Amino acid sequence: MKQIFLTLTLVCFTSCIPLRIAPNIKTDKVMLAKKFKRKLPKRFAFIFEDPKDANEFYNYVNTKYELNHQNVEWNVPFEVNDEMFYFSFHEVEIPTKTLNLLPIIIDTALYSKDKAPMFEDVYMSRMGNWYLAITVADDDMKDCLKQDYVKREVILNYLKEMRVEYLNTYNYLEALLLKKK
Repeated sequence: MKQIFLTLTLVCFTSCIPLRIAPNIKTDKVMLAKKFKRKLPKRFAFIFEDPKDANEFYNYVNTKYELNHQNVEWNVPFEVNDEMFYFSFHEVEIPTKTLNLLPIIIDTALYSKDKAPMFEDVYMSRMGNWYLAITVADDDMKDCLKQDYVKREVILNYLKEMRVEYLNTYNYLEALLLKKK
């Protein structure tokens, strides 16, 4: 009985405790941006995981829409069925945080023997996941991704195609050339 108790105690103390788990989005998701990340606007957003380096989506949008580094992140105009819409995007990091108990226990034991702690830097581990949240507005600045918006499905199809194009394109001039066809 004593061995089982010691084994269970050892398993509990050598494990990692997740403090925050980043969401797992397979393809894309439409939800209220503020619920996804507090700093985002209170509008619906088209959200997907961004496996590329920082500022890659910025470079993609800048090149594809020929913005010359002017207002690249805010109110980028695009046309769907001869009607003008505007999208804004936000690069968001949501880290997965875990508390590692074994290094804390070892350092506590070392500290009690008047020795310097060895594992201070690994008490918590953090792995960042990056996401892109895209909001869309029309000429009247209405939220185009709300469920009751008339042209929501057409806009979602455009955003899905843009996501696939962005993830599959490495030379963003290709996206510009595809746009001009």
